[in-house]
Amino acid sequence: MKKYQLGEFEEVVMLTVGILYGEAYGVSIKKEIESRLKRSVSVGASQTALKRLEDKGYLKSYEGEATEERAGRPKKYFIITAYGKKAMEHSRNTRKELWSAIPKIALDLKIVGIWQ
Repeated sequence: MKKYQLGEFEEVVMLTVGILYGEAYGVSIKKEIESRLKRSVSVGASQTALKRLEDKGYLKSYEGEATEERAGRPKKYFIITAYGKKAMEHSRNTRKELWSAIPKIALDLKIVGIWQ
């Protein structure tokens, strides 16, 4: 079902927009990802992902109030659309199915494999 396919970083961005509900804008999304995942995220990568997700119809943006600290420019906030929620559910369900299909023995670290 390719129509709901999310890349790994896209999925992280979508989840973060959900976590920041009502406060999800470029800088807050970037900081939240960095804080939770302990990894650096470039402004360009996060902006590109947000644009791509909005183009796919998974996110919708709206402008907040103009602020003096931003030289009169408004923040661009993001929310998850109904279509985006379906994409996230598809991603979650696919991962659950894959995890449940792994035989327990495959992840048993006590077993000595042939590729040591």
